[in-house]
Amino acid sequence: MTEITADPAVIRPAASAAPSRARPLVLALLVLALLALLAAPFFVYPIFLMKMLCFALFAAAFNLLLGYTGLLSFGHAAFFGGAAYATAHAVKVWGFTPELGLLAGVVAASILGLAIGILAIRRQGIYFAMVTLALSQMFFFFCLQAPFTGGEDGIQGVPRGLAFGLIDLNDPLAIYFFVLAVFLLGLFAVYRIVHSPFGMVMKSIRENENRAISLGYSVGRYKLAAFVMSAAIAGLAGGAKALVFQFATLTDVSWQMSGEVILMTLLGGIGTLLGPLVGATLVVALQNTLATSAFPVTVVTGLIFMVCVLTFRRGLVGETLHRWRLRRERKIG
Repeated sequence: MTEITADPAVIRPAASAAPSRARPLVLALLVLALLALLAAPFFVYPIFLMKMLCFALFAAAFNLLLGYTGLLSFGHAAFFGGAAYATAHAVKVWGFTPELGLLAGVVAASILGLAIGILAIRRQGIYFAMVTLALSQMFFFFCLQAPFTGGEDGIQGVPRGLAFGLIDLNDPLAIYFFVLAVFLLGLFAVYRIVHSPFGMVMKSIRENENRAISLGYSVGRYKLAAFVMSAAIAGLAGGAKALVFQFATLTDVSWQMSGEVILMTLLGGIGTLLGPLVGATLVVALQNTLATSAFPVTVVTGLIFMVCVLTFRRGLVGETLHRWRLRRERKIG
């Protein structure tokens, strides 16, 4: 888990990560969350659930970069929206099946992540964040002018088709479980990356980059690899969103989208597996609830964010795990 200092681009580790004794609680919460997601479409509107899953995966991808590598990107919407455009175009114009369209989106996001990452990782701190924002805005104007993106209208009427030639994604339950499978695949990828030897190096770079360099690690290559992996998983989320809503627009590549994913990650908890899911659920639920009311969504979301920052400095999940650990230590002591 990490904390953010007054400089938003400087990421410092928390005093200590959740110890192994907290893992049973995390696993229990994961199992309960999975059971809830399996039963949810029979009680909750599937479109809301699918939007939540897409943004939760997007936040998990962003958390892979910020929470475990310590790199704050202000331009992650480029990968999310770029994959949405690539998937929508591949499925609608080229006639790709949904799974191949998703793959095309992931490949496009990975290539874009490699191009932006090569330029961005040359800088650190606030300069890294500003470079990612600038390059993301360049990509936004490219999407505005490129003929295949549809300009301000975007790509609309994207067919869902048959997944693997068998599953009709026009059925609400079918596409929900398809998106759930995509979400679980992406979340498992994040888990495996974080708990691999590569993930250990990522954490060491976050905690003390100079120490990692002194140990002989090529920090630049590890940062670039983490950046591309994060972009690819964000692309998976963006491609799934394009299939769910059957369109891709400039909203998906705007800087506001980058701000939303930062908000979701901070609310849930940086450096936690469940944090992005909780943060995305909270933000999406607020947006859907307040969409038909007279209350401004951004103001209410901002107020909730302020309260959470003041009372839950590690995010909702991070602070919960931290307090549970302290309680366990008091009982043992």
